Amino acid sequence: MLAPVEEGWKDASELVIVAQGPLGQLPFSVFLTSPFKLAKKEKLLFSNYRKAPWLIRKVSITRQPSVSSFVSIRALPAGDAKRKAFVGFGDPLFNRQQLAQTEKEKVGPTGTLSSNKERVYVRGIRITQTGSLDSEKITTSHIGMLNRLPDTAEEIRSIAHATGADLEQDIFLGKDASEHQVKTMVLADRRIVAFATHALVPGDLDGLSQPAIALCSPTITGENEDGLLTLDEILKLKLNADWVILSACNTGAADGAGAEAASGLGRAFFYAGTRAILVSMWPVETSSARKLTTGLFQYQKEDSKLTRAKVLQKSMIDLIDSPGLKDNDIGKIVTSYAHPLFWATFIIVGESSRDAY
Repeated sequence: MLAPVEEGWKDASELVIVAQGPLGQLPFSVFLTSPFKLAKKEKLLFSNYRKAPWLIRKVSITRQPSVSSFVSIRALPAGDAKRKAFVGFGDPLFNRQQLAQTEKEKVGPTGTLSSNKERVYVRGIRITQTGSLDSEKITTSHIGMLNRLPDTAEEIRSIAHATGADLEQDIFLGKDASEHQVKTMVLADRRIVAFATHALVPGDLDGLSQPAIALCSPTITGENEDGLLTLDEILKLKLNADWVILSACNTGAADGAGAEAASGLGRAFFYAGTRAILVSMWPVETSSARKLTTGLFQYQKEDSKLTRAKVLQKSMIDLIDSPGLKDNDIGKIVTSYAHPLFWATFIIVGESSRDAY
């Protein structure tokens, strides 16, 4: 793909890519820069992928929806330096059973769930469809079929720690991660806005005709909302963010009308007022997603001169080279994170060449 034009980029440290058609669905970080044969034997699951010459090891990568958007986003003025660091929403509750579960959970002194342990778990849409997909109205029973994602609470807390945010004022978890909260609070004074939950595309729920972010069900909050922050509602938000983090499944997916990847929710957040977004190209594995997003903000904290693309690159490489996922029940590492399914899903779209923080 890139070898024919290598003279133009071989000395570059960052690639800015506008990809059309099917290439819009592919993360360029998984391209290989030289021939590579995967070893048949491996001491640990997926560990033989560590030696692959991934393009991400050579350059950081940023995506743009179009050349014109590249110009317009880069022309935006820098955000107000007085903005607060972060606001995050995660672990929303979708039915009363999940609410009862949270009340039984014990929280340790560090603020993490005492029962939490690492495991391979993909944040996907696991529901049983009922009725036809062309229903005129989304009901709370449809929202209630979504699986809870309790690990996303720890991800939001970890990012908050890394950015120096106030754990009492700047994060909204469980029943506080509500649509009403997002739509009514002031978001224009935050540098980073993060959502760690399900991201839905048309057809994921009966009656859903546009991309949406799943938040707390109205059966839990009592709000006069449907619990879905849809594309139309995102367009009405007022942001002044350096970037929006969408740590969920398929947040870069097309919006069902033949549009390119990252055009749905991402396009709405750009219109609302962000300079960059971090989105996923496919359902994310939960433990690696938490490590990757937390890692990039740790790099950002340590060196404010690093660009957004560079901190993502560093966090990806760290994940590839890390020992892997440990099963605490048996006290052993059970899989390496070197396979692209763990790290390649995330891409940055928008302005990434400025300082990350």
